[in-house]
Amino acid sequence: MRNLIAAAWIAAALAGLDATAQSSITKPASAVTDEAQRAGIVKQVRGTVRVLGSDGIARPASAGEVLAPIDRIETEADSAASVVLRDGTTLLIGPSSRMHLKEFHFDSTTRDGGMLVGLLKGSLRMITGLIGKTQPDAVRVETQTATIGIRGTDFIVQADAQP
Repeated sequence: MRNLIAAAWIAAALAGLDATAQSSITKPASAVTDEAQRAGIVKQVRGTVRVLGSDGIARPASAGEVLAPIDRIETEADSAASVVLRDGTTLLIGPSSRMHLKEFHFDSTTRDGGMLVGLLKGSLRMITGLIGKTQPDAVRVETQTATIGIRGTDFIVQADAQP
């Protein structure tokens, strides 16, 4: 039942994100410019969303912000964010969530790559891109209790915060 609630909330959040999407994405707010250091971009934000960089400093997330392969995203209650990675993977982070992009590498020429996403709490919907389609074994999602190997292209994961 809880998974259905998470799925419904993410669907509603996405509808809200699509309705409030910015028509153009401006210059990225992050200093990450090198292609190898860039994992993807924050596509849309609703509510209070923060990005925690490798330096441990939290900054407000905004559409167009560049993400590094080891950034974390935190959403508050009634907040959501969507992220598009360089291989076309879409991550939809639900309310009251903490997601850690632990590893991401992708070569657009050879389409070789891999990713490891950690969901510390909350909900996450992932629609896999080229890595998931060409190398499904190279895509993994970790929660505090399990590691999931991806074999599908569109799924939802929910992780409860540990007491």
